[in-house]
Amino acid sequence: MLQSGAMDYRDSGVDIAAADLAKGRIKTLVRETFNASVLSEIGSFGALFRPDFARYREPVLVASTDGVGTKIQVAIAAGVHDTVGHDLVAHCVNDILVQGATPLFFLDYIALGVMDPRRVEAIVSGFARGCAEFACPLIGGETAEMPGAYAPGDYDLAGFIVGVVDRPRLLPRNVREGDLLVGLASDGLHTNGYSLARKVLFDTLGHGVDTLLPELGTTVGQALLAPHRGYLSALEPLLESGKIHALSHVTGGGFPGNVPRALPKGLAARIRTSAWKVPPLFHVIQKGGRVSDAEMYRTFNMGVGMVVVVDPADLHDVEHSLERRGEACFVIGAVEPGSGVIFE
Repeated sequence: MLQSGAMDYRDSGVDIAAADLAKGRIKTLVRETFNASVLSEIGSFGALFRPDFARYREPVLVASTDGVGTKIQVAIAAGVHDTVGHDLVAHCVNDILVQGATPLFFLDYIALGVMDPRRVEAIVSGFARGCAEFACPLIGGETAEMPGAYAPGDYDLAGFIVGVVDRPRLLPRNVREGDLLVGLASDGLHTNGYSLARKVLFDTLGHGVDTLLPELGTTVGQALLAPHRGYLSALEPLLESGKIHALSHVTGGGFPGNVPRALPKGLAARIRTSAWKVPPLFHVIQKGGRVSDAEMYRTFNMGVGMVVVVDPADLHDVEHSLERRGEACFVIGAVEPGSGVIFE
């Protein structure tokens, strides 16, 4: 029994009862993402997963971790918390996909200023929806209440993914001069460039999340919270066919920071920026902030979320496969001797 005037954990800003309530609210959401390989329940100290590697000759595990950056600040301002978790799952799935891997399982981390069970439930619902979409069990995670480190209404997210690929199918491979670069359409900014986008749209132009942008036909908040597209279902059949030489997920660093990572030393990517129609949101940001072309392509995906490197002889089959799965794609350039990215 506490003595009169004695302090408890809640007095310091940490509410264990609220944390327990949050855990209770999310258990069903998480449980629905499980498959036969998951051997533990939510709440264990460690999550148990038994992989089935029977169809792999040389299974290689591929792991990645990431966040969604200041897109969270848009979610907080808009009061929409059930999308950023999905964004993070899609981001992490794409990151291991570029090495040819498909997901095995996912873990999340949520840090908050104040424990809000309803908000945590909304965030985890986004994680669960993303994990269900990509057949990637959400086997565990952590929710940390950190008063003093975060303001009462703030939170941050991190995601951790583990996937598998057969070693002979690791990407990149066989990239050579003359290969074509096929761009897959993005759904807005995905999860990168939000600090610049927010600076322009909110600070420079004075918009709020509810401001309607006639050029887009949506509000600022709706445009900025457009989901991060996951390319697993579209690309997995092509991975199995062996017709992909390399992939580049266009995230932080834009084209110069990501496309060269898919190319061997001595080769460059020549990209024709006129090969696709840049979505209007990027034009609004560029005009509003008087941002240079170079800075735009170094910061944003500009409407291309994934770059696929293919042999010209396989282009027709690749395009047909992507279009059958509803992916908008366009040839945006080619591989040539040199280094980095050359825009034209």
